[in-house]
Amino acid sequence: MHEVSSAVSNITRIPPQSGVAFRLRAGEILRICDPMGEQVADLFAFKDGEHACSLSSGRSIDYASKIYLSTGDPLYSNDSRVMFRILEDQVGRHDFLLTPCSQEMFEILYKHQGHHPSCFENLYRALAPFGIRPEQIGTTFNVFMNVVVAPDGTVAVKAPTSRAGQYIELRAEMDLVCGLTSCSAENSNNGSFKPIDYEIISGR
Repeated sequence: MHEVSSAVSNITRIPPQSGVAFRLRAGEILRICDPMGEQVADLFAFKDGEHACSLSSGRSIDYASKIYLSTGDPLYSNDSRVMFRILEDQVGRHDFLLTPCSQEMFEILYKHQGHHPSCFENLYRALAPFGIRPEQIGTTFNVFMNVVVAPDGTVAVKAPTSRAGQYIELRAEMDLVCGLTSCSAENSNNGSFKPIDYEIISGR
């Protein structure tokens, strides 16, 4: 299921292993909620009307000097403009290192044969009506994803620490086109697929 929606004031549910796209105006707040617990949501964004400006994990991590971003931290674009600011974070553990799961990832890492739903496919299908191409989608802000980095630099994907009903709120600092998924990777979601809820709230 793929959905394109405009700004709303009520909660919208993203079914398991699917994605949506929507516009977010500057000053509006995107609340992403894990309604059942232990479910990841992949978020990517472009400046509305200027798609060369997109979310950058590298610049966000560089300017924050940390890999785990939470309350008060800005998320930057690839040209060093602030796209989002995290206003409230009830979980405190999200990933900004790993790319959205893809068909190729399931084949290379897990030797999966045949089609597998993926965040990358769900994002590019949802964002296509906005004129965004697959190759424009980079590393997502993986909301609620629990990636642990060992002292030797190896990474491991652990079960999300999010509990049912917990959320994160991000304020848009510019007009945006956003893609958001309910993650399709078993390993990211402790072995099961669940929905993700989101809400667009007037600025405060």
